[in-house]
Amino acid sequence: ANFHGYNCGGCRYGWSGADCRRPLLLLRRDVLSLSPGERASLVSALHRAKRTPHPDLVVATRRRPDVLGADGRSPQFDNVSIYNLFVWTHYYSVRKTYLGAGRTFGDIDFSHEGPAFLTWHRYHLLQLERDMQVMLDDPTFALPYWNFATGRNTCDICTDELMGARSNFDPTLLSSNSVFALWGNLCESVEDYDTLGTICNGTEGGPIRRNPGGNVARPMVQRLPDSQDVAKCLDISSYDTLPFYSNSTNSFRNSVEGYSDPSGTYSPAVRSLHNLAHLFLNGTGGQTHLSPNDPIFVLLHTFTDAIFDEWLRRSKADLSIFPVANAPIGHNGAYNMVPFWPPVTNVEMFLTAAENLGYSYEVEWPSIPLSVLELVAVGILVALVLVAVIYSISTIVLRRRRRNLAANELNEPLLNTPHKRYSDNDASTILQDIS
Repeated sequence: ANFHGYNCGGCRYGWSGADCRRPLLLLRRDVLSLSPGERASLVSALHRAKRTPHPDLVVATRRRPDVLGADGRSPQFDNVSIYNLFVWTHYYSVRKTYLGAGRTFGDIDFSHEGPAFLTWHRYHLLQLERDMQVMLDDPTFALPYWNFATGRNTCDICTDELMGARSNFDPTLLSSNSVFALWGNLCESVEDYDTLGTICNGTEGGPIRRNPGGNVARPMVQRLPDSQDVAKCLDISSYDTLPFYSNSTNSFRNSVEGYSDPSGTYSPAVRSLHNLAHLFLNGTGGQTHLSPNDPIFVLLHTFTDAIFDEWLRRSKADLSIFPVANAPIGHNGAYNMVPFWPPVTNVEMFLTAAENLGYSYEVEWPSIPLSVLELVAVGILVALVLVAVIYSISTIVLRRRRRNLAANELNEPLLNTPHKRYSDNDASTILQDIS
């Protein structure tokens, strides 16, 4: 029952061993908490995934009607590396639908702007993590995360030790000291694909570009989200709301995706959390069809998934709250997520990770600070409690004193005698003159 994969040759997430009966729980950690050796291993593993052909899967380079070639006997597929499959999968989920004669339809997005945004990207990461575990022959390998909610205008993981620093010669390129400077982008020629009716193949193009906080034309994306944005988002009660799209309000999904502000209010001008982090990178990582080419994508989305998992845990959500109808194409709960193979539905990923998917996060979550009115209310409450404590202590002290006095009076009874004292004015005590 725990077998999984295109040929049932692997284990379901959270299980390991030859018979897939040994529970496995991975821990996804903050990338900045990794030791120098662990950081080097992560960079090496990602670079190896970029260079290693996927052992099982290939990618189609033509639409379904043309996938067998002009003669019907020449399958149009390309080999692809493990990491480039990760890139291609994301591209395919957002690509335009070809209508023929150079016409396309671009309003279908299987992985964004709807309830499946979080479930789709969760499985996307699980697939890469599993492929890298197989590549490394290490079932304990876990993807780390980048806590992008710093509120800063700098990228703290954009160093040569991690995701690559700026080039000294071109501020939009990566430093030649980083292996990621050698990476070429997949799926760059979107206009050609749309015009010719083809699909992105395994051919790489230009280098990764990145200029964190450098978009002077859009000041609102020159700074990353902050921790309070995360805290506010986690406080939203509804997973998603009608119309289940990028204009949903009071929707946790739309807020963490970044089309609503962190407290849930929709505004067409807003870009927050996940969207803001992408746009802040200002380059390859800020373009939807290209963004996974920049390896920061992986760490950005593991943190987004961590927020999702924390919301599931706090809200004690169950499958019944995931939309079953009226969501965009591909986003209803029972729909298979495009283009993953073997098929997996959205609701299969709408579960707490530790108990169901074999991984957890090591995150210290922020809390929302109290407002002025809340602070005043807390001050009044503290004052009332203090008065009550003082009153209680005073009452106890007085009672003890009274008990002590009563005990003393029992030891000296004459001090409390009921008899009258002698008085010069009391006639009964004055000697009478009888002469």
